[in-house]
Amino acid sequence: MSRFPGDFVWGAATAAAQIEGAAHEDGKRDSVWDAFARVPGAVANGDTPEVAVDHYHRFAEDVSIMRELGLQAYRFSVSWARVRPDGGAPNAAGLAFYSRLVDSLLEAGVLPFLTLYHWDLPQAIQAERGGWAARDTAERFADYALTVHEALGDRVTHWTTFNEPWCSSMLGYASGEHAPGRRSPVEALAALHHQHLAHGLAVAALRSAGAQQIGIAPNLTTAVPRDPQDAVDLDAARRIDGLFNRMYLEPVLLGRYPEDVLEDLAAAGHSLPIRDGDLATIRQPIDFLGVNHYHDDQVSGHASTDDARTAAPGREYASPYPGSEFVTFPGRGLPRTGMGWEVNPAGLTRLLVRLGQEYGDALPPLYITENGAAYDDIVTGDGLVHDAERAVFIRDHVAAVGDAIEQGADVRGYFVWSLLDNFEWAWGYEERFGIVRVDYDSLVRTVKDSGRAYAELIAAARAARG
Repeated sequence: MSRFPGDFVWGAATAAAQIEGAAHEDGKRDSVWDAFARVPGAVANGDTPEVAVDHYHRFAEDVSIMRELGLQAYRFSVSWARVRPDGGAPNAAGLAFYSRLVDSLLEAGVLPFLTLYHWDLPQAIQAERGGWAARDTAERFADYALTVHEALGDRVTHWTTFNEPWCSSMLGYASGEHAPGRRSPVEALAALHHQHLAHGLAVAALRSAGAQQIGIAPNLTTAVPRDPQDAVDLDAARRIDGLFNRMYLEPVLLGRYPEDVLEDLAAAGHSLPIRDGDLATIRQPIDFLGVNHYHDDQVSGHASTDDARTAAPGREYASPYPGSEFVTFPGRGLPRTGMGWEVNPAGLTRLLVRLGQEYGDALPPLYITENGAAYDDIVTGDGLVHDAERAVFIRDHVAAVGDAIEQGADVRGYFVWSLLDNFEWAWGYEERFGIVRVDYDSLVRTVKDSGRAYAELIAAARAARG
């Protein structure tokens, strides 16, 4: 554990729409996820986030669990649909909830690590203005960011603009598997660019208001060609890397979009709705880059008869440029999580080292802002969850972060996903990522063995640094 710097931060992460519940209390109105969950067949078993795990009413208990586990930080998101419910006037009751949460965290000695957007766009903005496909939404986001900062900026030091913008742009507007359920490459590309623009506008606004630690948290992978000597497989890896990684890193870090992806788009008759000055606005200096990582992917441009379960929902549909529909994800014989995702901790090391090598001085310090696994938990006769696979997953991925640090990666913290079992988007309540089990009937919380193991890991790391 001495491989980790003395100020390394150990935490856990959640998202508002997945845990809060109280979906229509105290002035909160529909987010796109509330509306999407009511569409027949959109979410497994017809599940909705109406109650979720009732964190809105039980946050004090959840903060107590954080303290018990020895967490140093808690990465949570603010619901735009709770704070500015229709994109207009602020909702005092919604802001008051987050103020109580922040105070509770600080009293427990837990650093609040706030995310402004984790996919819960107010449904009114989507229905009335087109959501992220409309440029105006970027301006509204900056206004929302300032509203949150005015309420919490005296106590919150770490601000993340967007969580996994690939999901909310591509899965939301191209494949339609996530809210708002659109299937339009044109809208998806507009959403991608407008979210980047919103990030830049929000960073500038927050900076002018006095915020000091500001970043963004894309979900990143490593596309490994099945045959590194095969031109078709190499090109498949290039295309996946372009869509999943470089389209979200290069505008923010370098102020440009990758040329090869723009060429692919042009060949398909598509382009981004870029205006003069947009890229300069997007490329605001940031203080950290969050890295959300669950797995890497072996990819091929050839049809595969292997066990090639898709590494994430919608990947075979989400790309708006030519040839992506032919990319497959052949298995490598690695262990898999309960969702079929391959487990390869070395892939995280490779990703973190690569970021430093490719982006150099343009790359700010890194945080692992999400990393975790879903498994089919079983409650035993003693009322506990002995989830050895998840405990091993966390231990091995933390070790992979340590390996990356030894190889020069500037990683400042690790947040396990997730603190609590929760509403897992289109999977509803079928998939459990939590290190704390939630009984969805009684809402009783029980720390799993993985939670205990993570607490021991944190204690050992803190002891090693004295």
